[in-house]
Amino acid sequence: MPNIRRPMPNTGSSPSQSTRGLLPGTRSPSPGPRTSLPGTRRPLPGARRTRDLGLVGMLLIAVAFAGLQLTAVTGRASPDTKNYLSYALSLSGESREEAGRRAIGYSCASGQHGPLDSIPWTSRKAAGESEEQCVRRLTDSVAYWSRHGNTSGMTAPFANQRFMAIFEARPGYPLFLVPFVTVFGATWGLWLAGLVVALAGSVCVLLTLRAAGASRRAGLAGQALYLALPTGTVAMNPLSDGLSLALGTAVLLGCVLLLRDRPRTGAALVAGGLALMFLVRYSQALLLAAALAGVFLAWAGWLRLKRRRPAPVLRAAGLCGVLAAVVYAGAHLLSWPMGQDSAQDLLTHHYQRPDLPDPWPEFFVQERVFWTAWLRRQATYPVLPVLLALSAWALLRRRSVVLPVALAAGAAGLLNQAGHPNLDQLLGHRLIVFVWLLPVLAVPLLLDRQAVPAPVSGRGPSPDLAEPENVRGGQRDGAVGVGQQLPEGM
Repeated sequence: MPNIRRPMPNTGSSPSQSTRGLLPGTRSPSPGPRTSLPGTRRPLPGARRTRDLGLVGMLLIAVAFAGLQLTAVTGRASPDTKNYLSYALSLSGESREEAGRRAIGYSCASGQHGPLDSIPWTSRKAAGESEEQCVRRLTDSVAYWSRHGNTSGMTAPFANQRFMAIFEARPGYPLFLVPFVTVFGATWGLWLAGLVVALAGSVCVLLTLRAAGASRRAGLAGQALYLALPTGTVAMNPLSDGLSLALGTAVLLGCVLLLRDRPRTGAALVAGGLALMFLVRYSQALLLAAALAGVFLAWAGWLRLKRRRPAPVLRAAGLCGVLAAVVYAGAHLLSWPMGQDSAQDLLTHHYQRPDLPDPWPEFFVQERVFWTAWLRRQATYPVLPVLLALSAWALLRRRSVVLPVALAAGAAGLLNQAGHPNLDQLLGHRLIVFVWLLPVLAVPLLLDRQAVPAPVSGRGPSPDLAEPENVRGGQRDGAVGVGQQLPEGM
């Protein structure tokens, strides 16, 4: 029977016009109840519910953390807190004398509330002097240093001008405090500022894990670990370390996005985060940028040996390397204290003794003494070694783009502590706090099943360590946005 071609009905448009905008291999939709294109991905039935569960989980963790912190609204001040608080009060319009008086009042009142038994990872001891004695001692100190030349600057003259220059070179944290202490006062303002910093860092950790392709369960576990480990305690302390840590987590999120085909957003987060860190703690910004550049360069070399495409990793290494150079040059041009000043500060008891002609031999002796004592303490309280062992297991058993980034963060923490081998900081965590980001980001990956390797269509060899995984008809390869990944199951 001959094949008779029937004439097509006149629709008023050409076939090219009627099918314009359709996906390749699909047909023009027929008029009827069906409105979605064949071959397109429909929203998963439980997508909204799973998104809501993830949001509820994040909020529950945040509320539980905030409730615990309410048990210690004050009592967190360290000797450096009064320097930052007086700086913030000066920026808010107080005179230098009034800013110093209020900072002394807060610091001495806070000192009467230690130890903080309800807050983990604190090393606070009971005060050895009354509040009145503390106020008298610090007031006399301010009067002494005012008579001996410390008559300018934003911070009150609690010590000699050379030592106070360290805090004058960290304007970012006092600027951040200004709206809090202006509206809520010193006590509640510093507490709320710490809570905002801690929760912001924990959310960045969650987003970093999700952007790297981890499940919702792993992301929430990372958020909970960040708040439960010393990272959460340091973030709540009224010091610049917490804000620097939160900005560091934003930089790590940017690195993951940069490597997962979100170059503009990733580069903006990396550059913006390090720029703000420069104002908060420029030394930590320099070490983080340098550590990221070094790890990315090593990773690119490994990919080249495996005959895989290292271009995205090299671009990330180049960006971090350039930013590290900019941070160093900026600090040098502003005449901010550098490495030699830090060594002299340690060895001359905050510049109260004459400088050493060559501080480095004695500095390295202090390094040996500190790390020997530190290793002895880790053997006695092996929480960090156990978590680092689990992180090493994750590095060996999981393939995720977040692991090299977390490794760089840990290296930055070790380098920062190595620059300050002070035995007074042996029981604290603030100088080495970035090393805790390694287990915070790596250990949650052990909650996910091993990904099944699968090709990424249309992209060629991927430089990433994570392989895509089919999840309920979709694909978890880290290349989609965080918002698209939320419907995934646990």
